[in-house]
Parts: sequence; C-alpha cells; structure tokens
Amino acid sequence: PFSDAIKLFSKEQTYLLNSNYLIYYFSPIMAFILSLMIWVLMPYYFNFISFNLGILFFFCCTSLGVYTVMIAGWSSNSNYSLLGGLRAVAQTISYEVSLSLILLSSIILIMDFNLMKFLIYQSVIWFIFLMFPLSLCWLSSSLAETNRA
Repeated sequence: PFSDAIKLFSKEQTYLLNSNYLIYYFSPIMAFILSLMIWVLMPYYFNFISFNLGILFFFCCTSLGVYTVMIAGWSSNSNYSLLGGLRAVAQTISYEVSLSLILLSSIILIMDFNLMKFLIYQSVIWFIFLMFPLSLCWLSSSLAETNRA
C-alpha cells in the first residue's frame, strides 16, 4: 500500500473535461476518511474510546465505502466508468455479506458487540483456531473483496 501511494502521488495529474470536479475529487477523500474512522475501533488497553456497539460501527463504515466507489464512477460522466463502478459495487456488496455472516458467528460466541470483549475472550484461545473453517472462509472472502491474490 505504501508503494501504491507513492505511485499515485508521482503520476501526472489529468483533468476530465465533462466530469463533476467537486464530487469526482471528493469521493476518494471520503473513502480515505471512512478507512481512517475504522482505526478508532482498535482495542488497545490504553484506548480512550470504547464503543459498546463497535462491531455495528465497523459494519456501517465498511458498507459506506460502497457509495464512494459508486459516486466516483458516476461523477466522471462516462458510461464505462459508471459500469465499472457498478461492477465494483456489486462485487464489494457480495463479499461484504459473507464477511458479515462470518463475523456474526463469532458474535454469537461472545454475545456482545464490544471489541474489547473480543480481546478478553481470545486471551485463552484464539478464535482463528476455535473456528478454523470459518477463518479460512474469512481469509478467502477478505482477499477476494480487496482484489488481492
């Protein structure tokens, strides 16, 4: 990801003639803000913010990322970009459903939406070993959603 960021900043800037400039440049910024908001949930011992419904906040932030892709495709005023954006949205939603169901199975073990409880319950045995087949499904779904090999 760091090399991707360097490549992105070293590229030549192009301007689309028929695009909605404000929306077109605001959608990646909004996606970046949404990805930074997820870091608030990281369960540290010295964490000042502890959400009781942290997993629901995680679901909301990850599902809002779909709108940024759709708006970026729409705001370029190109039919091919719109179709590519809709394809990416359909792929993201289909894998988010499987990831949500897998995460809900671990919520059933804990019976709480707090991520600090996840940390406490995994002090004895990690859930990756307790639910090994679901962990493999989580790995394959998360790699497919992020388009990584």
